[in-house]
Amino acid sequence: MNFTHWLYSFSPSPTLLLLIIAAVALLESLAVVGIVVPGVVLLGAAASLAGHADMSITLVLIAGTLGAFAGDNLSFWLGRSQRTRIPGWWPLDRHPEWLEGGIDFFQRHGTLSVVIGRFVGPVRPFVPLVAGMLSMPNRRFALVNALSACLWAPVYLLPGYWLGRSWSELMKLPPEAEHWLLVLSLSLLALGVLFSWFRYQLGGQGRLHRWLEGYQQRHPTFGRLWRALRSPPPANEFPLASLSLLLTSLIALVAWTSWVLIHNGPLPMDRQIQALAAMLQHQWLLGTSETLAKIGDALGITLLMAPWLLWLAWARRFAALLHLAGALIAVAVTNTLFKALAGRARPDTPDYLTGSMSYPSAHTSTSVVVVGLTAAFAAQVMPLRYRAYAYWAGILVCTPMALSRLVIGVHWASDLIGGALLGLIVCALTRISYQRWQRQDLEMPPWPWLALASLLLETGRVLLFPPV
Repeated sequence: MNFTHWLYSFSPSPTLLLLIIAAVALLESLAVVGIVVPGVVLLGAAASLAGHADMSITLVLIAGTLGAFAGDNLSFWLGRSQRTRIPGWWPLDRHPEWLEGGIDFFQRHGTLSVVIGRFVGPVRPFVPLVAGMLSMPNRRFALVNALSACLWAPVYLLPGYWLGRSWSELMKLPPEAEHWLLVLSLSLLALGVLFSWFRYQLGGQGRLHRWLEGYQQRHPTFGRLWRALRSPPPANEFPLASLSLLLTSLIALVAWTSWVLIHNGPLPMDRQIQALAAMLQHQWLLGTSETLAKIGDALGITLLMAPWLLWLAWARRFAALLHLAGALIAVAVTNTLFKALAGRARPDTPDYLTGSMSYPSAHTSTSVVVVGLTAAFAAQVMPLRYRAYAYWAGILVCTPMALSRLVIGVHWASDLIGGALLGLIVCALTRISYQRWQRQDLEMPPWPWLALASLLLETGRVLLFPPV
């Protein structure tokens, strides 16, 4: 912790720090340069220093937005003015696939690629360059670039800023809390990396999947099982990833639930993590967690999913519609049964949760089902090289939803783990069943409009209705 004191002692003046944030945001957005500059790390560190110095969050976001806007505009100008020379620039002359990936991404998504591209690592430094090379209108690019910069800055700067604001409290943590904070952070990171790696290996293009494909051809008994579970044409693929997820999650849930029931109360780690969550409570954190609680309850999930389910019905994608609706019903029923079985009391029970038990966390399991299946269906219509990003985005959405239950004190940490495992089981069963249906291929929905409809419905729900 002394190192942190020493690091913060070198914090530059507020004016210089704002200039640093703007400069790093510019370089992170600049063509080619954004590949080699560790912009995420530098922006996080600069934002943390700004938060520790109690600088205005508005000024920090303005600096980041202006830097990102300028960086993409400069890349756009280079693409427009140097379009014939760019393929010969180093390192693009050695890695032409980088530029080709940016061109392919821009041609698929058009104007929206300027917004989406900011959040997609492999193409982020090239989309504005390609937009200039392909003669996107100046005014249209400037408008969309400004919108994307306004969305990008909070995502990259707010976590570091909030960490800096909270660091004085973090430095006072007891040794046990430090241990559990480290274990929790490393566990989430390790599970994310392992899931991403195994998901690729078990997919149709993975090495393990190809080995098993050959194995079933040499062993008739295993081959009959393989053919029985293989999805119908044109996919014609064995659901190895979903089946592996089902088995591992089921074994883990049985073992974890048994441990919870044996203790007949909170686990030792539960009380320590609860004390850690109580020490980190701030007004903004409580407000954010209460908002997530409203989004993740029964009414919130219904409003969130309504536009997407209606679109599936209108597009006559009845297999996807029935499986998504069935998954939501299944996780609701299973949560009710598990809560009745465990009969575990909550750490704190507000009026709207009177009579509701703690294990497992229904918010966590439902968010895993909704976000996990959304990521799986999205990955199905995405190019292979971008599919991992759908799952990483899902993990980043589910994690704060689950942790918010700790902040407002209505769940133990072990409840969240049980809820996540239950949600993964429902996801795996849904995907296995869906892959067995003879169906039309999915297509990319008009997601900007559907997302906007969900956002408007959720905003009204958060502002007008209490949690249920």
